[in-house]
Amino acid sequence: MILTTFAEVDLSDPFFDSLKAAYKEFPVWFASKASEPVYVTFKEDGQLRGFLYLKVEHGIIDDVDPPLPAADRMKVGTLKIVAHGTKLGERYVKKIFDAAIKAGVDGVYVTVFEEHAGLIRLFKRYGFTQYAKKTSPNGTELVFIRDFSVLTGKIRRDYPFIHQNGHKKYLLAIYPEWHTKLLPDSILNNESKDIVEDLSHTNTIHKVYICSMNVGGLKRGDILVMYRCSDGKGAAYFRSVVTSICVVEEVRSRKDFRDKGDFLNYARPHSVFSEDELEAWWDSGKRMHVIRMTYNAAFEKRTTRGQLIDTVGLSSTRRYDFFELSQTQFDHILKLGKINESLVVD
Repeated sequence: MILTTFAEVDLSDPFFDSLKAAYKEFPVWFASKASEPVYVTFKEDGQLRGFLYLKVEHGIIDDVDPPLPAADRMKVGTLKIVAHGTKLGERYVKKIFDAAIKAGVDGVYVTVFEEHAGLIRLFKRYGFTQYAKKTSPNGTELVFIRDFSVLTGKIRRDYPFIHQNGHKKYLLAIYPEWHTKLLPDSILNNESKDIVEDLSHTNTIHKVYICSMNVGGLKRGDILVMYRCSDGKGAAYFRSVVTSICVVEEVRSRKDFRDKGDFLNYARPHSVFSEDELEAWWDSGKRMHVIRMTYNAAFEKRTTRGQLIDTVGLSSTRRYDFFELSQTQFDHILKLGKINESLVVD
């Protein structure tokens, strides 16, 4: 996914045919937005497979029935995705939330024709509810809203917000070769953008992390501070960093899967490992823990191992693989990482 402008996007691409058919004014509207930003994703042949236009609106929205009360909202102006099994829709939903949180708005709304059932399911999955209808010469659209002031306590419906009360916090290590493929918004400045491929595990909000180390005690709702191990090009004190926050949805062990096929079906869409690597995990017969988690936020500033030791007070002698953080340590890491304060709620 890249950020560009309308002027740099080819309106003659067949990708836009359905939008032109649904909205007669679409070509004129598109031309009027020439200098405005838009997110796009391309196929290998250069044709579009994703398009997202976002706009902040203030006050009452009165072209829908019933009107939306006064607030600052992010409007999903245009969204179209051709996912082809890559879960690209989740990647775009994450981008919508990231942009909305950064803009400091009160919520998000989107209008969708009823026949786009897949898109409606996607929005409902992440807490959007139908509030109104919008009637125009193009027909009647359903209006879905996500009010950030309304939280349910559910991990997925409240995403990307993180509920911390009653949940433990842990540091969890991940090797550099897997890190950015699994957590693409946490890419380091010195990493190539080319490694963020358009694959299921890259696009998903939900991630699967597989390990043999003991993660006993980890429960649904617990919070993970992801720690990217050193790449070996220098001392871990300077090159190992914490990059992002995830929330545990489920933890399984080998005994929780009926057989290899059950394991592969569970892990394949959300794991960075290839089919052969997943099979090798299973066939090894060794202890295996599978953590399914949501990818909630990337730190704006990456805190190094040295800072974790010298400033946060973590041990300089322990192995940095998996261990519990105190509330004070967790709060300090959030502050150093400059994560948006509104994301972590009680």
